[in-house]
Amino acid sequence: MPDSSRQQSGRLPGLRVKYVFLVWLGVLAGSWLAYVHYSSYAELCRGHVCRVVICDQYRKGIISGSICQDLCNLQQVEWRTCLSSVPGQQVYSGLWQGKEVTIKCGLEESLSWKAGADVAPRRELVLFDKPTRGTSIKEFREMTLSFLKANLGDLPSLPALVGQVLLMADFNKDSRVSLAEARSLWALLQRNEFLLLLSLQGRGHAAPLLGHCGDLYVTEGVPRSSGPAAALPALLRPLLPPALHGALQQWLGPAWPWRAKIAIGLLEFVEELFHGAYGTFYMCETTLANVGYTAKYDFRMADLQQVAPEAAVRRFLRGRHCERSADCTYGHDCRAPCDTLLRQCKGDLVQPNLAKVCELLRDYLLPGAPAGLRAELGRQLRTCTTLSGLASQVEAHHSLVLSHLKTLLWKEISNTKYT
Repeated sequence: MPDSSRQQSGRLPGLRVKYVFLVWLGVLAGSWLAYVHYSSYAELCRGHVCRVVICDQYRKGIISGSICQDLCNLQQVEWRTCLSSVPGQQVYSGLWQGKEVTIKCGLEESLSWKAGADVAPRRELVLFDKPTRGTSIKEFREMTLSFLKANLGDLPSLPALVGQVLLMADFNKDSRVSLAEARSLWALLQRNEFLLLLSLQGRGHAAPLLGHCGDLYVTEGVPRSSGPAAALPALLRPLLPPALHGALQQWLGPAWPWRAKIAIGLLEFVEELFHGAYGTFYMCETTLANVGYTAKYDFRMADLQQVAPEAAVRRFLRGRHCERSADCTYGHDCRAPCDTLLRQCKGDLVQPNLAKVCELLRDYLLPGAPAGLRAELGRQLRTCTTLSGLASQVEAHHSLVLSHLKTLLWKEISNTKYT
């Protein structure tokens, strides 16, 4: 046999070993990715636990609500896609009474998804213990008013909000609030997002509440996310390089005029949060993932978990020890300055809602903006991002900047199919 043939035949087994090794490595990596995805899914998506716990409490007569019968007895609430981002807040798209809905249910962080039969009793003790048996409707009203004052501030409009709570509690319209109804509403009020939804009902930028059972509640529709990775499969989103975010926003996101319409809605939402009927609220995680919209491209806040009442933020900051401003951060990005002499957090936030939203809109609106608008839009957004949270600046200056931005965008899309 010639030497070249011997060398070639000698190399072939070695190549085969390399190929087998690479295939094995690929299978191992794929299996590991599948395992990690399944583990994270199992931890994040525990709708079945929510359903078991809620229906167990309903059948025991501990809780009640307008959708309990459909959820637990008639099986008429369909759970579809898991949308949860943290284990403690279960979020699913679903179908109820022929409508697309979002189903939300809180799970205590202490409750493991492996907890088994012990889940329901522990949850009952944690969540559904107030008000106690024998509490009168007058006492429950006062208890609710005190809670709202502590969380929203002492506002003259709060008695009206208490009235909304009692109306929602009396879902069967029998003109009385049972212990199960009161416990369900009290548990719901402990959910920050529910409290915000209740405060912002009727404004058009928060999803309408459709019903509840215990502390599980259902809202209208499933808002589409404006995040650049929203159109990608969930497995691919973490692998997306940050440099591609802007390009994906242009390729996969709504056309620019639709984005302008969504942005106008977001700016109106900022107005609502500032000195609304139930006080001022701060956006403490400002990301495109939270900027949702409906099928008609009307803005709809996708997640209110990180919107906080001013009273709660100030209570967190008051007298708080700090070494640097990072120690004075509520949520993700509600940051106040640190007084390094007193080593205490100051009361005013470094960046108000409007400045943070304008930072977001620079990446959302400038790519693909009409050539004749881009320079002026860029200038107004730059001015907006420099706004401070000092009380002396907030009133007139912020309103003026916001009004100019809305007018600029509205002029561009008014009298077109996009309005």
